[in-house]
Amino acid sequence: MLLSRWRRWRRGRPFWGGLFAVLAGAWICVLPLAPLKIMLQQGVAGIPSVLMGIVMIVLGLTAWFSPRQRSLAGVLTTLIATASLVLSNLGGFLIGTLLGIIGGGLMFAWQPSATRRSGGSAAPGPTDSPPAPTPHHDPQGAQT
Repeated sequence: MLLSRWRRWRRGRPFWGGLFAVLAGAWICVLPLAPLKIMLQQGVAGIPSVLMGIVMIVLGLTAWFSPRQRSLAGVLTTLIATASLVLSNLGGFLIGTLLGIIGGGLMFAWQPSATRRSGGSAAPGPTDSPPAPTPHHDPQGAQT
């Protein structure tokens, strides 16, 4: 019961993209949090690393708990992971950058699964006709 609920929750959102983004953010965020002596020597340079890591963690959690925002979260995760390459110890020694780019790509590419119809098939078969396009209002007049 619990395992089936977990699988249903996981499949209903970009789980792996969010996981990679959270891991990338944690990796980028933890590296500058060295002992206090080293942190004082590093100075202001450690602040962007911590902030970018926290933002990436938040974007990964956003993809999990608000799947509708997955496209924006994916693009922002990829941009922040790329920026961390320059601003944060080579993006967590390249590991955080690679995890962030992969996670952002997975979040952006994820699509919700099709719901099953009453007939039992999720996709139209060869005998089914495709659904008719629904007319909608186009204020700019691009479609006629």
